Amino acid sequence: MLHIVNRSHAQTTSLQSCLRLAQEGSALLLIEDAVYAATAAAAQASGIAAAVARHKVYVLQPDAAARAVSSRLIDGVTAIDYAGFVDLVAEHPNNQTWL
Repeated sequence: MLHIVNRSHAQTTSLQSCLRLAQEGSALLLIEDAVYAATAAAAQASGIAAAVARHKVYVLQPDAAARAVSSRLIDGVTAIDYAGFVDLVAEHPNNQTWL
C-alpha cells in the first residue's frame, strides 16, 4: 500500500497515525509540508527516522526544493519527481491519503 501524507508533523497528527497503522513494507510518500518530517532536524520527532527501517520512504522533490530542504533529507529517504509519483501510484493499486 502507498500512504501519502501532505501535512507537517507539527501541524497535525496525520503522519503519526499513518506510521502507527501502516503495515511493514508499505511505501510512504511525503508531499507538500510533510517533507519537513524527513529532514535531519525533524526525523526523530516526526518518526521518519525509525520508519525508514520498516517502510520505503519517499519525498516529492519539487516540494522539498520549494521548501529548501532537499539537501537536508536523512539517509534512507528517496526523493522522486512527478513521474516517480505516478510510478508509485501505478505500482501500488491501493493507496491512502492522510489529510
